[in-house]
Amino acid sequence: MTTWLPRGLAFAIGMVVLRLAQGSLINASPTNAGTISFALCALLGLAAFAWGLIDGLADARANEDPDRRRDLSMRWMLAGLVAGVVSGLATWIISLFYHGVYVDSLGPELIVFPAFTALLVFIPATFGTSLGRWLVDRRRPPKPRQRMPGTPRDDVFAAALAEDPAARYASNERREENWRQEYREANRERHEEIERHIHDRDRDED
Repeated sequence: MTTWLPRGLAFAIGMVVLRLAQGSLINASPTNAGTISFALCALLGLAAFAWGLIDGLADARANEDPDRRRDLSMRWMLAGLVAGVVSGLATWIISLFYHGVYVDSLGPELIVFPAFTALLVFIPATFGTSLGRWLVDRRRPPKPRQRMPGTPRDDVFAAALAEDPAARYASNERREENWRQEYREANRERHEEIERHIHDRDRDED
């Protein structure tokens, strides 16, 4: 099963339960509506952070190379969108039979509310995955750079030239061109010196 789907459905159920609890608590204590809503959202964000932390730890342990790790950000973005759309639709349907829950019309419940839910799930989960990977990576000793046997340390192109015939051919061409340029310059200087010597001799004879 796709990895983001079970996470999205789990948080969709959690959001439905959260909104039902929100309606009941606010109806019982209307003056604390803001505090109740914030606390319930914080609980959902904490759950997303914990699950993201578990994902980050597992992914870092399975793949030591960061370039080979999974795209957990996209996983949690899709999970948040699924949670928002499913929970918004489910809560709107429940509101048709139970009037103690606070809902908007169907349009905002399928557009605005899913965006809020996606951020509420995605941001804490992303922080959790980053923290999990960092906790694993910081315990690993740094790996030495891999060098080919017999490769000089100051020659950073030696390995590439040894394995790439085209690069080796280009390097030989550049070396030959440099040699030709030096040869031409040496001949020109010698020719100028001879002409200067002849000119000085003619002037002395005059």
